[in-house]
Amino acid sequence: MKNYILAFVAVVSIAAAGCVGFEHKTSVTGPTSTGTSSIDSLAGSWQSVKDASSIIPNPNTCTDFHWNATSMTATTASGAFSASCNGVAFAGTASGTLSGTTVAWNASGAATSSSLPVSPCSIGLSGTAELGTNSIRVPYSGTTCVGAVSGVQILNKN
Repeated sequence: MKNYILAFVAVVSIAAAGCVGFEHKTSVTGPTSTGTSSIDSLAGSWQSVKDASSIIPNPNTCTDFHWNATSMTATTASGAFSASCNGVAFAGTASGTLSGTTVAWNASGAATSSSLPVSPCSIGLSGTAELGTNSIRVPYSGTTCVGAVSGVQILNKN
């Protein structure tokens, strides 16, 4: 009888084990890099990094960029812009369209002074910038009433 009970328990145990399943899944999550940035990363106030090596600036470059990005859509940002080009202080607006970590941008504005050959003196700049964590590398080229300009500025977020 003991053998029957032991055999019965063994059969029931094996049958029960066959009915019970065990499933184990592992999912690891962590930081990923997709090579894209959010338009929110352009929001705020940006300013040129002061470069001690440019004490005597090249006359065909612009310096002292300031951009305050205040208006945004899903992929664009725009706002007030100023720069000094060929010794002339310009003010206007700049806008950029974000795609991944690059920003296709343009700026336009004017300067008004009686010492300028044309007043108001207009400016138009454009380029494709590279967005970093708290900086933007801004290659640019364009024209002003005092000549063509081109170069690279690094802007840090204020």
